[in-house]
Amino acid sequence: MMSNDQLRDDAWRLYDDLVDLRHRLHQQPEIGLDLPKTQQLVLEALDGLPLEITTGRSLSSVTAVLRGGRSGPAVLLRGDMDGLPVQEPSGLDFASQIDGAMHACGHDLHTAMLVGAARLLSAHRDELAGDVVFMFQPGEEGYNGAGHMLDEGVLEAAGQRVSSAYGLHVYSSQYPRGHFTTRPGTLMAASDALRVTVRGQGGHGSIPHVSKDPIPVAAEIVTALQTMVARRFDIFDPVVVTIGTLHAGTRFNIIPDEAQFEAAIRSFRRESRDRIVELAPQLCRGIAAAHGLGAEVDYQMKNPMTVNNAAHTEFASAVVRDVFDEERFALLPNPDPGAEDFSRVLEQVPGCYLFLGAHTGEDPAACASNHSPRAAFADDVMPDGVLLLAQLAIRALQRDATDEARPPVI
Repeated sequence: MMSNDQLRDDAWRLYDDLVDLRHRLHQQPEIGLDLPKTQQLVLEALDGLPLEITTGRSLSSVTAVLRGGRSGPAVLLRGDMDGLPVQEPSGLDFASQIDGAMHACGHDLHTAMLVGAARLLSAHRDELAGDVVFMFQPGEEGYNGAGHMLDEGVLEAAGQRVSSAYGLHVYSSQYPRGHFTTRPGTLMAASDALRVTVRGQGGHGSIPHVSKDPIPVAAEIVTALQTMVARRFDIFDPVVVTIGTLHAGTRFNIIPDEAQFEAAIRSFRRESRDRIVELAPQLCRGIAAAHGLGAEVDYQMKNPMTVNNAAHTEFASAVVRDVFDEERFALLPNPDPGAEDFSRVLEQVPGCYLFLGAHTGEDPAACASNHSPRAAFADDVMPDGVLLLAQLAIRALQRDATDEARPPVI
């Protein structure tokens, strides 16, 4: 049986390789579903390992299957690989070399840690009580990469459906460096997009009464959406509406034909999400109609809520406490308002998603957050991330193999 001390030592022996891979990934971030350079780096990093590797048909994904020394169930470990359309000002010697693109959400660490877990588990494959599926995923940042990989059969890549799934996300702020956190139930919000075009009738700014001005109507809708959230939803079951864009007009004395805005909508419970899907378009169209204008409303449901299975969260929390010091784990009291398409995997199979603090400053609260152009992530958390991913797989296979061997209750 693999000892935790041995696995920890083996994980830290990978440190230099992990840093080198992470820095190379950071220098050439790619956005969306098509990540050819990132995919090639991953394939090179996995070369020579006893893995069954396939690449995606509709996206630059990599799926690698490690066969354990004993037959048993399969477990999935996931790492996302894509960057963000952010200009990096860091000046680091490994800063992004791609104009307008940056690994501002730590996916370069996720990819390197998953490669490290593949190497660590490959070295101990004979002791695994089943198979491990490594899911290297493009397109997490709004491109439904997880959904594409599910459609292409990642859950059945081992020849049997995985019994559980685990993932890890680093944070450049909020949590102490090297500390882990998660929670049962809703961990992260559902994320939707609302796009509204208010159609009016343009004209001269001096005679608005003979036009149909869409700008004040759009402004009223923006305000009314906030009022609706405050008055139609329970404050202890929040819904968040944030207007991200607002565009209208070409000149100060011209009434335009239309005004447009886009909003991000977050919710934490399925019932609340269903209500906002119904109420927001009604409100937009109703206010426009009250002014004699029309409103085109496009409501797009993006990522569902990331919901951790309670039993698997208890299991993962116990693994963290056992593998690391007790003080390095804390249950998250409230869901995170961010969104994550690993949620689609957790809709299909039980599992747990965890967070890892990776800030580089003294005070995590003072550090720039994920998605900021100033977000910075510490390399030295990666061996512990590798160790946790490996231990989750090892122990989940042991647990699930035992459950399969247990006779049914009659």
